[in-house]
Amino acid sequence: MIGMNIVVLAGGLSTERDVSITSGGMVAKALRKKGHNVVLLDVFMGYEQDECDVEQLFKSGYDFTKDEAVGEKIPDLAKVKQARRDKSPSYFGEHVEEICRYADICFLALHGGDGENGRLQAAFDLMGIKYTGSGYLASAAAMDKSVTKSIFLHYGVPTPKGVCYNAAYWDDDVCEKHDIFPCVVKPCSGGSSVGVSIVENKADFKKAMNDAFEYESKVLVEEYIKGREFSVGVIDGKALPIIEIIPKSGFYDYVNKYQSGRTDEICPAELDEKTTARMQCEAEKAYDALELEGYGRIDFLLKPNGEMYALEANTLPGMTNASLIPQEAAAAGIGYEELCDLIVKYSLSKYE
Repeated sequence: MIGMNIVVLAGGLSTERDVSITSGGMVAKALRKKGHNVVLLDVFMGYEQDECDVEQLFKSGYDFTKDEAVGEKIPDLAKVKQARRDKSPSYFGEHVEEICRYADICFLALHGGDGENGRLQAAFDLMGIKYTGSGYLASAAAMDKSVTKSIFLHYGVPTPKGVCYNAAYWDDDVCEKHDIFPCVVKPCSGGSSVGVSIVENKADFKKAMNDAFEYESKVLVEEYIKGREFSVGVIDGKALPIIEIIPKSGFYDYVNKYQSGRTDEICPAELDEKTTARMQCEAEKAYDALELEGYGRIDFLLKPNGEMYALEANTLPGMTNASLIPQEAAAAGIGYEELCDLIVKYSLSKYE
């Protein structure tokens, strides 16, 4: 593609803020190497200067941060809010809309929260700002795991049994009625396994639910499926090679996802041809069922007897050096820089 003006949006106010900043930094570097003029912008902090020469920002390659590794703890979002100059409650920081309007497209390196749940996408649609990835409706449906599950069930995508609980109707009586163990407790719209617990008995169930309710008011409880864990990236509707995820201890939680050496990742996964084809087919079916666009990633569990289950969809998958979809793309012969360029290309096609 001919060099374009691209804003890479990162940061934000989700528990995955640090992951997003790392993704954004890598994406910005890759797109610059492909010949694009790139501004790396924190969607929440914005550009905190009274004067904003947008054209010059693109020429100079404005970058709000330097290389940052993802820490073992989720970021202190209250501290982030306090650091903002204008103290506005708006999700968009200073000059964000102005800078994004100038760009040919915005690459969304945002994860979780309002960056991934469709609200930002809907706002950009109203503003006439182009962006990478899925639209507002697909983003909202994929972000809410209970909605995703309903759509999967409707379209015949295999998924674990589950029930959604709302904090407004949660009490000890409801807790006592739950009798399916072991089970997995997870916030409905969380990411990076933040707030997720595997529960073996009723004594631990109440604590796990209360912990999950700390993150949001809707919590999904699923049957626990013991099996191998996989993920399948999908670009423009076509599945990439499958990656297997093997944590060295515990499950694939926030620490095991982003701390080097904590998880083995095998790509292409060691699966027979029939199982590989079936899982890739289910990934593409899930992608189509949710009406995703551009790219996405579907997570799976595979039982020893061959039964497979789609857990959830990611509309803005991580793009860090530890992330899954860049590894899958590499196994298909697509380098990181080319991957970023393809995401831009396929995302622009929806505006043609």
